Amino acid sequence: MTIRAPPRSSTARCVPISTSRMAAAPLDPGTVTARRRGAARTALERRRRLSTTRRRRRRRRRRSGSGRRGRCRRSWWANVAVFAAAMYVNDCPRHPNPFGSCVAPFLRRFSFQPLRQNPLFGPSSATLEKLGGLEWNKVVHQHQGWRLVTCIWLHAGVIHLLANMLSLVFIGIRLEQQFGFIRIGAIYLLSGFGGSVLSALFIRNSISVGASGALFGLLGAMLSELFTNWTIYTNKAVALLTLLTIIAINLALGILPHVDNFAHIGGFLTGFLLGFILLIRPQFGWSARHNLPPGSEAKSKYMAYQCVLWFLL
Repeated sequence: MTIRAPPRSSTARCVPISTSRMAAAPLDPGTVTARRRGAARTALERRRRLSTTRRRRRRRRRRSGSGRRGRCRRSWWANVAVFAAAMYVNDCPRHPNPFGSCVAPFLRRFSFQPLRQNPLFGPSSATLEKLGGLEWNKVVHQHQGWRLVTCIWLHAGVIHLLANMLSLVFIGIRLEQQFGFIRIGAIYLLSGFGGSVLSALFIRNSISVGASGALFGLLGAMLSELFTNWTIYTNKAVALLTLLTIIAINLALGILPHVDNFAHIGGFLTGFLLGFILLIRPQFGWSARHNLPPGSEAKSKYMAYQCVLWFLL
């Protein structure tokens, strides 16, 4: 079916549009000035936000010590300095030894004890006890409680020192960059103290030294931090399995002879509990509240389960 169009009217004609109607009306000078002031204010606010953001980033870097001179590396050098002082006090060539001659005699005063006495290339047990090694009888009966802290900074040998310091570099720097030196340092020292307490309760016939308890405290704090800040992580299962595997391997190494596994367990439990209190991170929406447009509602700083865990512990 074909539909015809209506006939065109003979009176219809094209009316040209006046260009004067299309031209915009001239703006008031006061309106132009107000718009310019508003644009200047907006640009100034953006500059202030950028400057405050940069200042906060600089403060975080200074607090965390994420530069080349991180405080975690300073603790690394502190442990090395304490070990060098222990070797200076030991002075193997000066004391006759029934186990044989000193190792690396060219080091003279800093030479190591015979391998039959100390296979880790370090000082004698008498030197470690003299400098503050953990010994149950002296802590309990002679009231030398300071040994619970000093034993953290002593090491039985070069191999023992290198193993602990490598772990401190890989674990401690990562945590220090995220949470700062103060919180990680507190977890490190308190975990070492907790490991020393548990070691003194179960080991009474030998001397215990080393920072392994403090390092296990950092691992425990990483695990509790993963549970506390669960919503922030993307690959949650991968992070959890990786961390549990590392912890299981290190605890399994504690079964070896002459290894104080009680210090490992005590430090791990102490760090695990401290991580719930000291390593709570705010939500991403709360951290980015300064970049939100005006009038929008920001998220709360912490999740409900984070507050519950912090309150319980």
